[in-house]
Amino acid sequence: MVETSLWMQKVAENPGHSDWYVERMRGLARAGDDLAGEARLVDAMASRGSRILDAGCGPGRVGAALAAAGHDVVGVDVDPVLIAAAREDHPGPRWVVGDLAELDLAAQGVDTPFDLVVCAGNVMPFLAPSTRGAVLSRFHEWLAPGGRAAVGFGTDRGYTADDFFADAAAAGFHTDHAFDTWDLRPFEPDSGFLVAVLSRGAEAT
Repeated sequence: MVETSLWMQKVAENPGHSDWYVERMRGLARAGDDLAGEARLVDAMASRGSRILDAGCGPGRVGAALAAAGHDVVGVDVDPVLIAAAREDHPGPRWVVGDLAELDLAAQGVDTPFDLVVCAGNVMPFLAPSTRGAVLSRFHEWLAPGGRAAVGFGTDRGYTADDFFADAAAAGFHTDHAFDTWDLRPFEPDSGFLVAVLSRGAEAT
């Protein structure tokens, strides 16, 4: 067993938190807020019909937008309440309950490799700190040679950009780009948010 994620620790302390989050996302969608910014960037990185893993998919907003753009999407989240909402609101993609740090995709009937991994919505800082490097290693393992990952999170949440870059390099990734936002504003030393585009080498390891 791995260390429990900070998200699930929060849910244990406040059992209504997941339902609150689902309704918050639904409310933003009803209000017409733009919830697809991350998906637009990933779609621009992808060939048509790419296989994409939405890692830490929550209630499915990013994966659903990518599926609507014609991609083959699998979404994974540790929280069964969020996965239930994704299945209800966004039928089509495959939505799987599992902790990214120990999930066996093959046992879930999910084939690898993927062309792209997207990890949005502050998933990385919500992971248990002891598992962050392992999760990045799993992203690397699940990608096809030459595949890429887009990872975005607030750097003021206990996981710094420098620590992330070190963990990504240790996992075998090359950092292709670093941005401050999903609409590609440049990352600066004082940026409070990071969007990193990582690549796996063309040769399998």
